[in-house]
Amino acid sequence: MHLYEVLRRPLITEKSTQLQAGNKYAFEIAVGANKPMIKQAVEKAFKVKVTGVNVITMPSKTRRVGRRQVQTSPWKKAIVTLQAGDKIEFFEGV
Repeated sequence: MHLYEVLRRPLITEKSTQLQAGNKYAFEIAVGANKPMIKQAVEKAFKVKVTGVNVITMPSKTRRVGRRQVQTSPWKKAIVTLQAGDKIEFFEGV
């Protein structure tokens, strides 16, 4: 898997905005990605130093579409901790 395929999108939620005070940023990642791949992808894409990566697998949920019940796809998210003093400018002002 290429490093630019690892990060899917940034997660901008109320909880992830609060985590930014502790130098932590949240991303949706590819299902086949692991911690070293995520660390390399964030360091290369944003030119920062990563000190820790936590990976969470989000389970599928049941949703209603008309009369049918369907399952959403499971996905993975990563919470990346940066070195003190580093920031990702992409998240600023959100």
